[in-house]
Amino acid sequence: MQIREINAMRGPNYWSIRRHKLIVMVLDLEEMEELPTNKIDGFNDRLKAMFPSMHSHRCSVGEPGGFFQRMEEGTWMGHVIEHIALEIQTLAGMDTGFGRTRGYGEKGVYNVVFSYIEENVGRYAAKASVAICEALIAGEDYNLETDIQRMRELRESERLGPSTGSIVEEAQSRGIPWIRLNQYSLCQLGYGANQKRIQATVTSETSSIGVELACDKEDTKYILEQAEVLVPRGDIISRESSLEEACRYVGYPLVVKPIDGNHGRGITVNINNYEDALVAFKAAKEVSRKVIIEKYITGEDYRLLVINNELVAAAKRTPAHVIGDGKSTIKELVAEANKDPRRGYGHENVLTQITINDLTRTILAASGYTEDSVAPEGEMVILKDTANLSTGGTAEDVTDIVHPSNVSMAERISKIIDLDICGIDIMTTDISQPLEETGGAVLEVNAGPGFRMHLAPTKGLPRNVAAPVVDKLFPNHGDTGRIPIISVTGTNGKTTTTRLIAHIAKMKGHRVGYTTSDGVYIQNRLLMKGDCTGPASAEFVLKDPTVNFAVLECARGGLLRAGLGFKKCDVGIVTNVAADHLGLKGIHTIEQLAKVKGVIPETVLPDGYAILNADDDLVYEMRRAINCNLALFSMDEENPRIKALQKLGGITAVYENGYVTLCRGTWKMRVMKAEDIPLTYGGKALFMIQNILPAIIAANVRGISIEDMKVALETFIPSASQTPGRLNLFKFENFSILLDYAHNPAGMRALKKFTDNLEATEKIGIIAGVGDRRDEDTMELGSIAAQMFDEIIIRQDKNLRGKSEQEIIKMLDDGIKKQDPNIKTTIIPSEKEAITHAIKNAKKGTLIICCSDVIPDALDLVTHFKELENKGEMIFAE
Repeated sequence: MQIREINAMRGPNYWSIRRHKLIVMVLDLEEMEELPTNKIDGFNDRLKAMFPSMHSHRCSVGEPGGFFQRMEEGTWMGHVIEHIALEIQTLAGMDTGFGRTRGYGEKGVYNVVFSYIEENVGRYAAKASVAICEALIAGEDYNLETDIQRMRELRESERLGPSTGSIVEEAQSRGIPWIRLNQYSLCQLGYGANQKRIQATVTSETSSIGVELACDKEDTKYILEQAEVLVPRGDIISRESSLEEACRYVGYPLVVKPIDGNHGRGITVNINNYEDALVAFKAAKEVSRKVIIEKYITGEDYRLLVINNELVAAAKRTPAHVIGDGKSTIKELVAEANKDPRRGYGHENVLTQITINDLTRTILAASGYTEDSVAPEGEMVILKDTANLSTGGTAEDVTDIVHPSNVSMAERISKIIDLDICGIDIMTTDISQPLEETGGAVLEVNAGPGFRMHLAPTKGLPRNVAAPVVDKLFPNHGDTGRIPIISVTGTNGKTTTTRLIAHIAKMKGHRVGYTTSDGVYIQNRLLMKGDCTGPASAEFVLKDPTVNFAVLECARGGLLRAGLGFKKCDVGIVTNVAADHLGLKGIHTIEQLAKVKGVIPETVLPDGYAILNADDDLVYEMRRAINCNLALFSMDEENPRIKALQKLGGITAVYENGYVTLCRGTWKMRVMKAEDIPLTYGGKALFMIQNILPAIIAANVRGISIEDMKVALETFIPSASQTPGRLNLFKFENFSILLDYAHNPAGMRALKKFTDNLEATEKIGIIAGVGDRRDEDTMELGSIAAQMFDEIIIRQDKNLRGKSEQEIIKMLDDGIKKQDPNIKTTIIPSEKEAITHAIKNAKKGTLIICCSDVIPDALDLVTHFKELENKGEMIFAE
C-alpha cells in the first residue's frame, strides 16, 4: 500500500462542515484492492488480539461489535486503516471517533478520512495505521506501545496547556473565534480590530508593570510589606558569603528559593541548619542570580486566584506524596499511586503521574529514606518540594470556606501589584480564619497562574475560572470579537466580485482586508503576492489588527487542502459552478465541485445571508443545505426562482431594463443603469453585470445605502490597478490590447460574448492550456478560441501542472482545427515573446486579446510597450 498524500483539515471542509479537524489521507491499496479482510488468513483474529477495545466501534452496523462484523463479512483495508487510526489516538489519550473512507475516483485509491485532536498526532496516526495494517497482513510482530508513547509526546508538545485551553474553550462556547499565533500559548480571540490576545493566563490587557513586579519577588515583598500585608521575614542575597548572616537574621526553619524561578524550580523548604542552607543556595543559584532566604511558615499551601480584582477560586495544594502501609517500598507505593485512572502522562488527565527523580531522592534522603525504604503505616512521605500539579501534586477546592478577611486581602493584593489575573500563594494552618490569627503569610504573587488546579481539583468543586477571563476581555453581553466577513467563491467572477465588494466597503469608511487570486490587500496595500485564496491568506487578514471588514475569495484548492481559514462568515456568495479543475484531488464531476463550493454558504451565520446565483442549477440547489437567510441574483428578472423568493419577501438582485436593481420582496430599488457603470464597458460585458449583482446584495445586507453603492460603482474603474487581469483594455495608436484571466471554457465563452461586441479589423487571440485540466476541457478551450479570433497564437503557461508543453499545445491545436482547420495558428511558447510578436505585427484596427495566467508579468510587458509608444519608439507592421 502507498500513501500518496496526507492533508489536515483545520476548518469547514468538503468532508464535514461541523467537524473541522480531519486528516484526509489519499491511500493507494495497490494489490490489497483485491484482498478484503475475509480473504486474508488470520488477519481478523490478529487485529482483534491487538485491539480488543475496537469492539466498541459500531461502524455502519450501528451497535458495539459492528466493525468486527464488517471485517468478517469482508471490508477493504482503507476502511480498516481508518478505524486503526482512530483507535490508536484514543489509546494515546485522545478520544476521537469520526471517520469515513470513500473512493478517490481511481481503482484501488481511497480518501481515508478520520478526526484528530492534535494535528501532528493525526498525521502520525495516518502513517502508523498503515504500518500496523501491513504488519497484521503479514502476521509480523508490531510494537504498538512505541507508537502510543510517541503520540502522547507529540500531543504534549503541541497541545494548548490546560489554562490556555480552558480560556479558548470558554471563548468558543460564546461564539468567539480564535487563532493560534505560535506553537506555544499565544492565541488570538476575535478577529481583526476587535481581537484580544492571551498567552497562557496573561492577557493583552495585563499590566506589564504588574508582571514585572510579580516576577521580581524582592520588589513584590517590599511593596506588600509597605501595604501592611503579612509576608514572611526574609532577605535577598547573591553571594555565598552573605548566606550565614541571612540565615541568622531570618532564623530557622527557613526556605531558600530563586528570586525569579517558576514551577517550583530551585526551591528548598524547611531548612534547619547552615549546611542544608548552603546546598539549597547553590541549587537556587542555578535558576536565578539572586536568592531569597525566607522564614519557613508552617501550615498548608493555598493558592487564591483573583481575576479582574475578584477572588474566583481557592485551592489547598499538597505536594506529590504516598502514604506508607508498613510493607510496600516507596517505589512500589508510587507505582500503585500511578495506577489511579485520574493520573496520566503530562496534562492528559486530572492528575499527572508521579516520577521519582534526583530531587525526590534528595527529599527522601533528608527524611532518612530511599525509594526502596518501607515507610510506617499511615505516614505521609513527601516526594516533591512544591505542590505543583505538574509534578504529581494534588489540589482540593476550598473556595467556599475562605475567610472574608482573606478574600479582601487577596483582592487588595491584586490591585497593589496591578494584575488582572494573579495567583496568590499563602501558607496558613486554616484558610477559614484570618491570616493574622493563624500566623500565616503571603508567600508569593504569580502573574499568569495555572488554572488546572481549579478547573479539575482532586477533591471539591471544579470552577470555571476561564469564564471571568473572557468576561473581562469581552465585557459587553453578546460580544464575539468578530468583524464582518464576506466570503466569495465560484468558478468564474469571484475575484472581481471580491474586489468590488471591498471597494464599496472602503468607500463607506471601513478598513478592509481582502484576499484574491492576485494577492492579499490590507486597505489598498498589496502585502502578499500570488494566488492567495486559501486558509493561510484568510487568517492573514483576520489576524491583522487594523482590519475591521474582511472580504475573502475562497477557491477550491484551499478548501480541499486544508478547509476554510475561518469557521463562520456573515455573507457567503457563490457566483457560479462550471467544469474547471476536474480530475484533481478526487473531484471528478461538476456535482462534486459544487459540493466543494457549497461549503461557503453552509458556513454563514444564522442571521447572515447566502447569496446564490439563481441562473445556475447547481448553485441554486445549495439553498437546501444552508442555515441562514437566502438571497438570489439573476440576469433575468422573470426567473421563476427569483419571483418565488420575492413573493416570500426575500432579497434579490436582477438585471432588468438595462438597470442593476435590488429588490426587497417585489419592491424594486434601481441602483444604476448598467451602461453607466464603468466595470460593464458600457453594458457590453454581461458577465461583469452578473458580478455586480451579488456585490450590491452583500452591500445592502451589511447596511450600505444605495447612494453609497452608486458612488462606489462609479469609481470602480476596470484597470490594471483595480481589476488586474480582468478586462484590462490598453489602447495604442493603431491597435488595442485586452488582457484577461479567462482560463476555462466557461470563462472563454463569457469573454467571447464581450469581445463579439467590440469592433476591430481583426482579432488576434493569445491562448494557453493548463496541465491540470481534463483533456476535453483544454480541447474545448481551443474550439472556443477558433470561434472568437481571426488568428491564434498558442503560448504556454509558466506552470505546466502535470503535462508536457507539447501535450498541452497539441490539445489546444486539435480543438482549434476541429472547429476551423483553416484558421491561422502560430505556436510561441513564451508569453513575453507571444505578446511581443502580436504587438509588432499588429495592423491598424487590430484587437489583441491575451488570456494570461501570470497577470503581473503580462501587465508589466504591455505597460512597457505603451511607454515606448509614448516616447515614439514603437515599431509597427505596415
